[in-house]
Amino acid sequence: MSDESTDADTSDSPHRVRIRGIYTTALTQRCLDAGWQVVQASGPIERRFDEAFGTDAHDVAIETTADRQGVGVHGAPAAVDAAAELVGDVGIDALRWADPAPVGAVFDGQVTDTTGRGAVVDLGDCEGYLPFRRVDGHVETGDSVRVQVEEAAAPWTDDRPLVDTTIEVAGGLVTLVPGDGEPTVDTRDESAARELVGMTDLLGVEAPDGWRIRWTHAATEASMDALEAALDRTADRAADLTASLGTGGLDGGLAAAGDAPDELAAPAAGAWIWFGRESRFGLDEIRRAVTTTMPGHHRIKAGSSDASAGVDFVEALCAPDGAFPFETVADTFGPAEGDDVEIAHGKPAGHCISLGSGTVTDRDAESLTVRRSLSGGGTYDGLGVDREHGDTATTTFREGRWWYPTVYRDNEGTVKGTYVNVCTPVECFPQSVRYVDLHVDVLKHADGTVERVDDDELDAAVEAGDVPEPLAEKARSVASALENAL
Repeated sequence: MSDESTDADTSDSPHRVRIRGIYTTALTQRCLDAGWQVVQASGPIERRFDEAFGTDAHDVAIETTADRQGVGVHGAPAAVDAAAELVGDVGIDALRWADPAPVGAVFDGQVTDTTGRGAVVDLGDCEGYLPFRRVDGHVETGDSVRVQVEEAAAPWTDDRPLVDTTIEVAGGLVTLVPGDGEPTVDTRDESAARELVGMTDLLGVEAPDGWRIRWTHAATEASMDALEAALDRTADRAADLTASLGTGGLDGGLAAAGDAPDELAAPAAGAWIWFGRESRFGLDEIRRAVTTTMPGHHRIKAGSSDASAGVDFVEALCAPDGAFPFETVADTFGPAEGDDVEIAHGKPAGHCISLGSGTVTDRDAESLTVRRSLSGGGTYDGLGVDREHGDTATTTFREGRWWYPTVYRDNEGTVKGTYVNVCTPVECFPQSVRYVDLHVDVLKHADGTVERVDDDELDAAVEAGDVPEPLAEKARSVASALENAL
């Protein structure tokens, strides 16, 4: 996310929210049901709802992540908390985490590594990425640097927050940048830009000394009152930021940084919500009350951009109903037998690790089987048997199931043990299988002994706030059923 959304003053009014991405219709309905104001709505949303959507500034933005697995929430701290709770309650397997490096936050960080094009910067609770083109001078490991977060990064991705040495104060309608000069407008409409620049002189508030005004495109459609209020609030925030930065001030870069790592200012907050399969179907139900929604609408759209376009095409032609057509979706977009898929193993703390890729050896109307060839070394977690060269792991993933089994065999085909992972409902996307691990697992040893493990890790995750108690109770119930079945 890159839009700092803290212009709107909601102390005496409902939160104002701007929503974008594949979950927009359902989340718009959810926000309206909560009495919130949805602003800066897209054309399709304006046509879909019998509502008058304003163009005023928003205090919180909700935007689908690039991988379509969830949403980022960014804006005023109180609004972010409320939005994260509202969105995070759409299903039992919707998980949410606070963003340790939200857009607009300023850090004195320390460079821990350099790559061909940039530097990895320790920000304290996470790492940022600073492209060399965003800093004056040579950057080396061990340097301290003052940076501001330009783009946040979801915890389940491999991306780091993008940071810059240019420090700005951004809002939904206006951004203040260090320096002097005439106001500018970020729009392709030259006529509207000239009009807005002229109107700026008529406002009853000015940019503070040392700051220059840069209006957003949305400002070209806003009222004089909204422009004045936005500039007034942003000017106050610029003054607060200047005071917070202290030594080094607004001059981001190598010479400015003090003790590192250290968060100096966080004018906005952020949160991330990952949607599991049940949550996507819950969003389907909300959306279906508004417009034509095929079974598995959000589940299919989350798979790929081509699949997303296919859903739009189908819904524009007819009103499909019935069950989620997994076989049809997989036939059209994958995976098919012979394809390689990655096992994306999400963790309740928010990050995601890869268990490697395997080949789809079989696929039917509900599931797919993936075979991986393993290297030697170490032992299999829980099973306590050696991992040897030539071993294979055969895993069957059934769409929507709360668990999946992996059978380990040696190079002669003899079973060394079966590991049954309890997780959020499995989703078999074209290039990956995704879920979030729920810690507790059930093992079946080669001699037939059944063992349940890691209940303590699940309890610890609940205590840490990473796993809601209803989700944990579901995991325990699934594990108990597996114990009895095996």
